[in-house]
Amino acid sequence: MNQPGDRLKTAVADKPSPIEEPPKQDEPRGTIAEWTITILLLLFGTTTLVQAFVIPTGSMEDTLLIGDHLLVDKLAYAPSGPVSKFILPYEPVQHGDIIVFRYPVDISQTFVKRAIGIPGDRLKIINQQIYRNGVKLTEPYVYHKNPYPDTYRDNFPGTEPNSMLYDAAKDMLQNHVTNGEVVIPPNYYFAMGDNRDNSLDSRYWGFVPRENIIGKPLIIYWSYNASTENLASSSVNAMSRHFVDLAQHFFVKTRWNRTLMLIHGYHSND
Repeated sequence: MNQPGDRLKTAVADKPSPIEEPPKQDEPRGTIAEWTITILLLLFGTTTLVQAFVIPTGSMEDTLLIGDHLLVDKLAYAPSGPVSKFILPYEPVQHGDIIVFRYPVDISQTFVKRAIGIPGDRLKIINQQIYRNGVKLTEPYVYHKNPYPDTYRDNFPGTEPNSMLYDAAKDMLQNHVTNGEVVIPPNYYFAMGDNRDNSLDSRYWGFVPRENIIGKPLIIYWSYNASTENLASSSVNAMSRHFVDLAQHFFVKTRWNRTLMLIHGYHSND
């Protein structure tokens, strides 16, 4: 089964691997947005506190769209020191957080997913519905866009895999399943895309190590209706097409309603 995944591409440089018409807006608003982000970047920096990324694929739809440009808070989950813990708002990864992390299969790639399970949780999926520690989850952010059932994807880990699994996922199924549930070990997390039927996630490549987690998205500073082909490729032709498209359609294809939109996780009371 082909899964697109949802690797993020850094706004500065990246080396991606192959794996959706908003209203026209006047120029002043674009200028305001540009200056706002410039000030943010000057205040917080782009290497130690925040980092810019662009979404090239649709695995987190409709929460995050192809062409959403994000600022990611790199300090949110940073380990706290004896002094800094009283100054900076460090926090643990919580259920429902949207997390940015280095892809365990290839740490040169960066993924964005939602944290569905944290250490010690027991997870299973029955008919596309997730049960965590025996409780059925309410997931208003999830979309099912594929009308065709898939035994492994929709009933996990209760059925035999019918698609390629990476070694870490095989190890997960062999050594971390008890009574039909995946048990998440210490210092690991289970991540899934909101576009649940079209997400290359922990079901296929295993757990996310704690040390791989970079941070959480803070804000969409710009959103542009571009194609995965143009955003996910670093080829000269793809980049040229993207720049030409920007020059011709910047105001028409910019999603002004998503500009400066804050990004929040979903925290239930379970």
